[in-house]
Amino acid sequence: MKCHGFTHKYGDHVDTDVIIPARLLNDPDPANLARHCMEDIDTEFVNRVKQGDIMVAGLNFGCGSSREHAPIAIKASGISCVIAQNFARIFFRNAINIGLPVLECPEAAKDADMGDELEVDLSLGTIINVTKGKSYTAVPFPEFMQKIISAGGLVPYTAAKLRDKGEI
Repeated sequence: MKCHGFTHKYGDHVDTDVIIPARLLNDPDPANLARHCMEDIDTEFVNRVKQGDIMVAGLNFGCGSSREHAPIAIKASGISCVIAQNFARIFFRNAINIGLPVLECPEAAKDADMGDELEVDLSLGTIINVTKGKSYTAVPFPEFMQKIISAGGLVPYTAAKLRDKGEI
C-alpha cells in the first residue's frame, strides 16, 4: 500500500472538534463532512486538498471525543494518510476502523512543511520527503491491519471474511 501527495501540516493537540465541527455530528454523509473538514483552523483546506494528499501533525492528533466523524471527514476529503508525532489512541483506532492509514513518525512529522511532496509505503513504514530528499521509518502496520485498511475499514473487511466463509 502506497500513498503519494502533498502535505497539509498542523500542530499539536488538534482535537476532533477542530477536525469536524460538532454542529455536523448529525450528518452521516462523508461528502458533506469532507466539505467542512478542518474549517475551524484552516478555512482553505477544502479548497487546497487533492485526492491522495497527506496530512501531517504534531503531538496527540485527534484528541477529544471518540466519534468516528473526524477520521471519516479526513478520508472523505481525499487525504490518503495521516502522519503525526503521535495520535490520541481512540482516534488511531477509529482511523483504522474506517480504513484511514495513520503512521506515527515524530521525525517525519517535525521535518515536513506545508506543501512538501511525500511518498509513503505503508507496508514497509517508509516515508520519503521528496521535496527535502529525506527518508524516515515508522513502524509498519501488522498484516491484519493492512488488510483492514485495504478493505476500506473494519466493516468491509469483516463482511468480506464472512462472505468468504459463506456466512452471508
